[in-house]
Amino acid sequence: MTEKSPIPKDQDADIHDDGDEPAFDWMKPAPKSMAEDAQPERADIAEDSSTKRVPDARSTPDSASGQPVTGQPVTGQPVTGQQPESRADRKAAEAADAGAEPALFAEPLPTSALQVRPAEAEVERRYHEREQAANAKPVAPRIFQVILAVFYPVVLLVLAIRAVTSPLFLWVEYYRPGFPGDGYGFNADDRMTYGSYAVDYLSNWSGPRYLGDLVNQNGEKLFKEGEVSHMADVKTVMLSAFGAGALMVIIGIIAMLYLRKRSKGGIRRGLFAGSIATLVLIVGLGTLAAMGWQQFFTEFHRIFFANGTWTFSLDDTLIRLFPGQFWMDAGIAIGAMVFVAALLTLIFTWPTRRRRGLPPKNEAVTLEK
Repeated sequence: MTEKSPIPKDQDADIHDDGDEPAFDWMKPAPKSMAEDAQPERADIAEDSSTKRVPDARSTPDSASGQPVTGQPVTGQPVTGQQPESRADRKAAEAADAGAEPALFAEPLPTSALQVRPAEAEVERRYHEREQAANAKPVAPRIFQVILAVFYPVVLLVLAIRAVTSPLFLWVEYYRPGFPGDGYGFNADDRMTYGSYAVDYLSNWSGPRYLGDLVNQNGEKLFKEGEVSHMADVKTVMLSAFGAGALMVIIGIIAMLYLRKRSKGGIRRGLFAGSIATLVLIVGLGTLAAMGWQQFFTEFHRIFFANGTWTFSLDDTLIRLFPGQFWMDAGIAIGAMVFVAALLTLIFTWPTRRRRGLPPKNEAVTLEK
């Protein structure tokens, strides 16, 4: 067998030329158009070929030798084979390759609607709402000021009644000159002793026996059953008034503590309004009492007591201890104490320029000039 001898062929070998077979197409270089179409269109990982540039070879040294690397593209030249970042960039690149001017791609920004100015009427409405909200005063301070103004006359009246229903006022009445004496035998000491029992009963927590078991010098009952029953009714009214007054005092203190922290001058305004209301009330009641004391006294008892439970004969103990002059003096004392307290409150809470935080009048005139 020589070199020119034919090489024996293997029976299993494929003697056909497979170069043109479709199965080997992947080994052949693809056409340029097909290669461009086969590039994956992934905008998230592609880079903009129009902006991606390679540094200058003259200024980029090799990492190992420190010498400039040759064969690099010139600075400022785009790197081919890179995919644009977005679809708009790819279209712009295709248009640039085709020699055409790239189309502008403008997409409205999400905040473009904020640049639209509302209508003039809407602007005015919003402005007025902001002004009203800024100038609006809190409601709570006003409520507490009204509470002070309403409670103040009642508290003063209750305190004055409590001052009158005391042994001190009895002593002043029984020993003052001109007070009418008892035509049935009570002297000033007897009146002071028995009257003190009646006054103490109105403010303590004892039952009707506190008065019902009292006897006079003859051993007889000092107070009749009707008198004891009426004094029990009076005690109920008095204790209710004292309890309401104490509750109002507590609420008033809370209101003043709140106004002291939240509203400058709120306490003064509340007491000022309360003093005015008190003076008007006292003047009105005093006028009615002066026009007809007996009618005023009768109508007052009809408001709080049932008819027939508060009328007695002249020889009954209650009438002998507390004649008509006593109740007239008590009414005058209550009105005078309330009037003086309200007048002092009015004076001390009068809204002067200094209390309102305003400059003196002469300084204000100077500032205006």
